[in-house]
Amino acid sequence: MEIIEATPAAPLLHVRDLSSAYITRPWGIFGKKEIKPVLNNVNLEIAHGEIFGLVGESGCGKTTLAKCILGLIDYQGEVFFSGKVREKKPSVRSRRHRAFEIQAVFQNPGASLNPAKTIGWILEEPLKAHGLGNPAERQAQVDEMLDLVGLDAAFKTRKPRELSSGQKQRAAIAAALMLRPSLIVADEPVSALDVSVAAQILNLFRDLNKRLDLGMLFISHNIEQVNYLCDRVAVMHSGIAGDLQQPPYPLHVQQKV
Repeated sequence: MEIIEATPAAPLLHVRDLSSAYITRPWGIFGKKEIKPVLNNVNLEIAHGEIFGLVGESGCGKTTLAKCILGLIDYQGEVFFSGKVREKKPSVRSRRHRAFEIQAVFQNPGASLNPAKTIGWILEEPLKAHGLGNPAERQAQVDEMLDLVGLDAAFKTRKPRELSSGQKQRAAIAAALMLRPSLIVADEPVSALDVSVAAQILNLFRDLNKRLDLGMLFISHNIEQVNYLCDRVAVMHSGIAGDLQQPPYPLHVQQKV
């Protein structure tokens, strides 16, 4: 399998000819499984520190593409991170290393935060799981991350049910950033929020991008949000990415002026 040499010019994320399909369960004893293609030869690149927007109609394959990039489902094709190909069946060591490369922020922050634990516990757990720092150092990092996302140290003792929807999403973003990943995959991260809170979260993403040189794949169905936040925008249609020189144009990438 080809490996692209890691150089400063290499993109942070490179998706090459990525395809994926879902296999349905058979109906009854004599039913047959059906293979339903979702992605077909998708190609895209995200540079270091770039916010890349992905928009498209519901069901076109945006979330499936995110799951493939995160390594949550099987796919055909290749995904490169910082010039190195990502294994489709990684070892335990590789899985642990991936946590420092890519993290995700999901649509429903309430479902992505453990309801039985405090925010402080949730944020500290990734550090403990990877054996990073002593208790005092981990608490200092938790305090720093809470401040970075606009929450104070008092939130450490609160549980997710005690937070508003915007505060939950800020806590979820903080949890995703605890291991200092280079890329965040944000799948509809503000669609469940009201307009004013969504605007605050978008501004937070902008601030984090500048302060941390954070790369981001921002998935949304709202073209105005994507146009406001992202450096480049790709439009997906029916999960197909074809030659941009020939019609139709199912995945069209635009550089914002």
